[in-house]
Amino acid sequence: PPDPAPPAVPAEPPASAALLSAMQRDLGLAEKQALTRLADEKAATALEKKAQRAAGSAFGGSWLDAKTGRLTVAVTAAEKAEAVRATGAETRLVEHSAKSLDAAKARIDALKAPSGVSSWHVDPATSRVVVNVVAAEQADNDVRSFVAKARKAGPVTVKTTAQAPQTFAAGTVGGDPYYTGNVRCSIGFSVHGGFVTAGHCGGTGQQVRGWDNSYIGNFQGSSFPGDDYAWVNVGSGWWTVPVVLGWGAVPDQLVRGSNEAPIGASICRSGSTTRWHCGRVLAKNETVNYSQGAVHQMTKTSVCAQGGDSGGSFISGDQAQGVTSGGWGNCTSGGETWYQPINEILNRYGLRLHTA
Repeated sequence: PPDPAPPAVPAEPPASAALLSAMQRDLGLAEKQALTRLADEKAATALEKKAQRAAGSAFGGSWLDAKTGRLTVAVTAAEKAEAVRATGAETRLVEHSAKSLDAAKARIDALKAPSGVSSWHVDPATSRVVVNVVAAEQADNDVRSFVAKARKAGPVTVKTTAQAPQTFAAGTVGGDPYYTGNVRCSIGFSVHGGFVTAGHCGGTGQQVRGWDNSYIGNFQGSSFPGDDYAWVNVGSGWWTVPVVLGWGAVPDQLVRGSNEAPIGASICRSGSTTRWHCGRVLAKNETVNYSQGAVHQMTKTSVCAQGGDSGGSFISGDQAQGVTSGGWGNCTSGGETWYQPINEILNRYGLRLHTA
């Protein structure tokens, strides 16, 4: 008898439901259009290097044409177009090669740009370097001088933009990561003027960077061992908000106070490694004997945690409870975690919790 047919292997979905939903929302596509777009993008990505090799020194750049769904390759020599089309790409004849445009942009990179100049980039479709200036400042003498120098560097088109760019630093949100030296920890709770976190994450005076690597502030006070708490001042475009991240597992949580939950109460933790996990309060005023020394007046919970979660928020309902110190186990096999109670930290440094 013939061998039985092998079981059918379900095709891997081209995208998660969340991604398709976001594409429909943000790009104004129907689901079928979003799936088509993903397939086109995958094909274009696979084709791009092959088409570039076919164009050789005549290569002027490439882009996905959203209307046709095809990769379009700019070429500076008509005789190269046929070889490029043979790869499956469409072509457009242009004046400048990608190499010459990149060289022009490099010359512009060497100029000192005033704040009224927003950005500049190579645009293969127009075979130009596009310089974006803030509309309200395009008549500024420094902007005009920069544009004049840019035009001498190569083929330039000037466009206007409504506003100057800025970094996307954010409010200090409980559970979010921060960095000091080569250490990543998690923000505990916003206080007026900064945020609280674990003392073992950094010593007094150490600089702190946010999730986007921009400067936030410095440790203003830190104690470990004995205690495990610290606070960091917030500035440089960052601000404090009374929020703990729910990481999509639950809505982000507003912080409305710091009333202490009893033993046996449910409690949840937000951290930058394992995100949102919950459990129960198991014990209070526990001394934890770390290898670095004992830490006193800790609260023990059945909530799991892992490296990088240190300093993150423990919250019960809308009430701040404390900052993650340490524990044992992990979020795969389970474990226990201790936190330093928030009210002790506030009292120690004379801080005021930022509440909604």
